Amino acid sequence: MLLSYSTTDFIEGGVISAVILLNVVIGFVQDYRAEQTMQSLRQLSAPYATVVRNGGQVESIKSEQLVRGDLVKVTVGDLVPADLRLFEGMNLETDEALLTGESLPVTKSPTALFSNLDMPIGDKANIAYSSTTVTKGRATGIVISTGMATEVGKIAELLQDKHTESRSKNVVWRTLAKFWTGFKKILGLEQGTPLQIKLSKFALMLFGLAILLAIIVFSANKWNIHNEVLIYGICVAVAVIPESLIAVLTITMAVGTKAMAKGHVVVRKMQALEAVGGVTNICSDKTGTLTQGKMIARKVWVPGLGTLSIHDVTHPFDPNSGYVRLNGREVSHPGWTKNGGILDVFLDAIALCNLSTVTRKNSITEKSSISDPSTWTAVGEPTEISLQVLAMRFDHGKAALEESGDWALLEEHPFDSTVKKMSVVYKNHVTKSTDVFLKGAGEVVIPGLAISEVEKANIYSMIEVMAGEGLRVLCIAHKALPGDVGTKRLTRDEVERDLTFVGLVGLYDPPRAETANAVRKCQVAGIKVHMLTGDHIRTAESIAREVGIVSPDTPVRSGRNTVVMTAKDFDNLSSVEIDNMAELPLVIARCSPSTKVRMVEALHRRKAFCVMTGDGVNDAPALKLADVGIAMGISGSDVAKDAADMVLTDDDFASIVRAVKEGRRHVFVSACALLKANGGAHQFLMHLLISNISQVILLLIALAFKDGNRNSVFPLSPLEILWVNMITSSFLALGLGLEEAQPDIMLRPPHDNAIGVFTWELIMDKMIYGTFVGTLCLVSFIGVVYGGGKGNLGTNCNQEYNNTCETVFRARATVFSVLSFLLLITAWEVKHFSRSLFNLDPTRHKGPLAIFPALWYNRFLFWAVIAGFVITFPVVYLPVINRAVFKHLGITWEWGIVVGCVVIYLALFESWKAIKRSFSIGSGKNNLLTLEDAEARAGLVAAVDKDSYGSQITTRTNTLAEAEGCSPEKELGSSGGPHTR
Repeated sequence: MLLSYSTTDFIEGGVISAVILLNVVIGFVQDYRAEQTMQSLRQLSAPYATVVRNGGQVESIKSEQLVRGDLVKVTVGDLVPADLRLFEGMNLETDEALLTGESLPVTKSPTALFSNLDMPIGDKANIAYSSTTVTKGRATGIVISTGMATEVGKIAELLQDKHTESRSKNVVWRTLAKFWTGFKKILGLEQGTPLQIKLSKFALMLFGLAILLAIIVFSANKWNIHNEVLIYGICVAVAVIPESLIAVLTITMAVGTKAMAKGHVVVRKMQALEAVGGVTNICSDKTGTLTQGKMIARKVWVPGLGTLSIHDVTHPFDPNSGYVRLNGREVSHPGWTKNGGILDVFLDAIALCNLSTVTRKNSITEKSSISDPSTWTAVGEPTEISLQVLAMRFDHGKAALEESGDWALLEEHPFDSTVKKMSVVYKNHVTKSTDVFLKGAGEVVIPGLAISEVEKANIYSMIEVMAGEGLRVLCIAHKALPGDVGTKRLTRDEVERDLTFVGLVGLYDPPRAETANAVRKCQVAGIKVHMLTGDHIRTAESIAREVGIVSPDTPVRSGRNTVVMTAKDFDNLSSVEIDNMAELPLVIARCSPSTKVRMVEALHRRKAFCVMTGDGVNDAPALKLADVGIAMGISGSDVAKDAADMVLTDDDFASIVRAVKEGRRHVFVSACALLKANGGAHQFLMHLLISNISQVILLLIALAFKDGNRNSVFPLSPLEILWVNMITSSFLALGLGLEEAQPDIMLRPPHDNAIGVFTWELIMDKMIYGTFVGTLCLVSFIGVVYGGGKGNLGTNCNQEYNNTCETVFRARATVFSVLSFLLLITAWEVKHFSRSLFNLDPTRHKGPLAIFPALWYNRFLFWAVIAGFVITFPVVYLPVINRAVFKHLGITWEWGIVVGCVVIYLALFESWKAIKRSFSIGSGKNNLLTLEDAEARAGLVAAVDKDSYGSQITTRTNTLAEAEGCSPEKELGSSGGPHTR
């Protein structure tokens, strides 16, 4: 730009200035949104706290004025203002999901004492944590931590950017190191995604190449540098820079983000789109991400009847969702239960000893039905909701029982954290009996049952079995009170002793229906999935096996270097010990924020490119540290969303698979090494570089053409080059960026991000095709100048038109037309690097006319090519503009040269592709991957459908192949049948 203005060439200078401004504006818009993480953390803080000060006076003060030692009172609905050591309380429960990821409120016990200080925060029942919410009860505690010293404050500290400075004591060395680090950041070599860093290196390489070419131009003119030489240097510099690369890449990614938004993935930072395409590991939270974040009753054991199991529940509030098995056999609508048997007693107990309500909306449209999940709503605690839904499956819902008039509530003893049970007393008007129903934890209910020790041992044994399946087990009991107790009020102890055991119910947070398939797709694509959760290790292991993170036949040992670990075991390992592990654990239970951060750091030391998913505040540090952070849009906190690069609007883990696929399709860093994947960005990079290489070859050789003043005559003016690079090539490259993904793109392993921008095939192809284009442009220039023009190169034709310049100006118009048309043809040719233009899509289009539907498939590229052909003519023929701006004239017989060059180029291009196919060079040796190939590489057996208790029905599935666009019959063979239970 400066060279153009210094030579008073204001047209070229203005255009170059506009190009620079365009790229700056696009970059600015791309990075406009600033981080809001710390502001969200401040919003989490409780504004006021109720404290006991000044001799027992209760005061309300700002929470920021709390100090260690203050006595604080909290009650239902309060936001805990600081970390409190509780010493007094009644029935206190707090929601700690933002810290631990636990879906259920945590019961607090002020009187609990623990000898082990090094225990997960989720197990400290006598501590209430800052920024958690009191969901039940009340308590008083002493402040032990405030501000940044609290658990949520530690998360804030983890979220802060920490710059590591040189530890050298030498002031000069520290200054140089700091300068060098800052200089690399300015150049884009220190921070950013792989694409950003590689583009920065690419830009520096082009900058160096431009300087080298300018030196060559000056040397060819014996360093007699004047305006003519400077203009030629400008011309070469413009030719070597792909001016539209950043703009096209940004626009292509913007289109990708729009496509991902339709797939429920909102991209907050555009560079994350390319980053997610190269992911090698996904670290996922469990609750609300892999699971639904709601409780369901999964298994029931009733002595004398057997085991009831509920399967395939897709909506926790819908009593018609899923199906029921009794002792392994599927049963239909269980109307036979109303027979006064023990199952009736069990169902009455879980329905009546319950404060939740599950209802169907009154406004039901013609399209909705009683089985429509959207018509069901629930109010109450997740545990009680799941029990109420279970009772309603058997037509024993609380609302139905009370509306019938058979039951009347006499007395209720609510759940208390100190006793861990709840009981109710109901009058049955039909049998004239008074019944007690009780539910609670097994360890507090079983000792008070009126049964033998052998029976108690059997119940404990069954509880262990169900807990081992990752279930939260509740014990149900019942007794009939003697005589008429309507006028006598019993104490809680009298009501809850000497009961009869009725049954056990196991509850769990079910995986999403699509999670198992999404996990398997990740494994087939070479991506490892890790679960990092705050839940108990048995629950985490059970869910991990069910969704396929841990295979059913994988033994899980306790201790270190295992597939499933607790956060305590993992945190006790040093970084060296973690790095010496053969494989990082797939499941880590009882995670703290620092555990997740250590996991991400361990993956980075292994050169892995990782994604962290999560929804709570506890996930925010790891979301920010990970290469790509993905937050949940529905259940996610503001902190998690602000720290993340992407947000899932449907909180669905399966949406991540779509994000990865879109990332692989759009970005060459994940596709250029996969020679048969042919990512869209890889193709437009090839097209842009072919254009630049051909121009450089043309201009360097053209240094030999001297005019009457012995100045080199350039065959293309700077504005012709800018037009080709910014207008003609930009829309073609954008169309290639929108090219569809190859059907096997998600059957391939992730790209190694250590590989540079250029693969050997891309380097080879761009040099060969660039040489073809540059040579044909040079031939066309020579043909016009030394054919019709008889070698007349005129005088001073680089700057403006004069009477001696007609031949040169017509030759430039010919070269411009040849270059434009060859690049238009190239856009179609590089749709695939080895298949013929006339056989681009053999799986869908065959025959002599197959080229037309294959080209029409990408409508944007098709019309970009047609528009490129059409717009060339006004550029060549518009009066004044062609002569004054582009420095060329209209042509006539020269069109014969243009057509001849196009035909020759097509023949050369197709010949090189044929050579690649014949000798299996590069992508010429590759066919589409099959699902079987990908599964074999990933070490997976044929797709397996597992029921709730581990029995396996082995079937061959083509679900993945169909989802990715492969033909099951062709790719899987005769063994590929529909997925069946």
